[in-house]
Amino acid sequence: MRITMPRQLLIALVVLATAPCCQGQEARPELKQRGLSGNPVFAGWYADPEAIIFGDRYWIFPTYSDRYHKQTFFDAFSSTDLVNWTKHPRVLDADNVDWASYAVWAPSIIAANDKYYLLFGANDIQNDEALGGIGVAVADKPEGPYKDAIGRPLIDRFHNGAQPIDQFVFRDDDGQLYLYYGGWRHCNVARLAPDLLSLQQFPNGETFKEITPENYVEGPFVFKRGGRYYMMWSEGGWTGPDYSVAYAIGDSPTGPFKRVAKILKQDPKVATGAGHHSVVHPPGSDDWYIVYHRRPLGETDGNHRVVCIDRMEFNDDGTIRPVKITFEGVERRPLE
Repeated sequence: MRITMPRQLLIALVVLATAPCCQGQEARPELKQRGLSGNPVFAGWYADPEAIIFGDRYWIFPTYSDRYHKQTFFDAFSSTDLVNWTKHPRVLDADNVDWASYAVWAPSIIAANDKYYLLFGANDIQNDEALGGIGVAVADKPEGPYKDAIGRPLIDRFHNGAQPIDQFVFRDDDGQLYLYYGGWRHCNVARLAPDLLSLQQFPNGETFKEITPENYVEGPFVFKRGGRYYMMWSEGGWTGPDYSVAYAIGDSPTGPFKRVAKILKQDPKVATGAGHHSVVHPPGSDDWYIVYHRRPLGETDGNHRVVCIDRMEFNDDGTIRPVKITFEGVERRPLE
């Protein structure tokens, strides 16, 4: 007996079978079987990923990308090889932060003082009278649970026009910790105290130094290579297809930073809105990976973003080559 299938159902099954990713789900399992991470690297709607290495594991701490008032917690993900990821749910929950209610965004993580410090934005404040800003949470393990460390925001005001969001902590070779942050097209840098619970002044008496490069919008990230400081940031509107990443190079952690080029952007054949990234670099190697979010083709919901990884490479003069965004992701890379 011949069994037929309704035409509409057949079409739907074909689309699902051939789509490289859909509904924020994990990339095709056959890619992982081939030793590739696939993009996205794990299931779910997530954005603003910060990647870091602790010991023998890679970690990614992203924003949970849902409607505004549902962004009330962070999940984290860990891997030994960039291919297989373990989810650690709700490492920080706004229920454990008295002053944070929603818009819990862009975690930045660092190890110090035998603990782990998670800096985060909350409440998306629009003026100095609103409650919210950049907070600090602390835990004994990377996977948490994290608890509010100071009972209030570390930065709760606009300085130099910068909205207190999109924080990133950078440790220089001398051990000094710098906090980069800022939305609304302004970027500040401040010096974190060794306890990460307060700020220190610069030698000239400033606490917040503006270092906004050309075309900066939000999402700063800083790393050091070959004795030079690379500052990276996101450009464009976060809900649009042209969200992207550019960079500058400076001789000190406070700049000045002169824009060099855009290196991460949409590919209309792969995904749109590629931006708000971080960079991870296995020690003792010259392997560099850019971890970022993007929007699947055909997706129109601004919050529907997924986390992806691709290689980041350099020219002989130290400039960064344009990143090719892929469905395949990166090859397995265990830490040594």
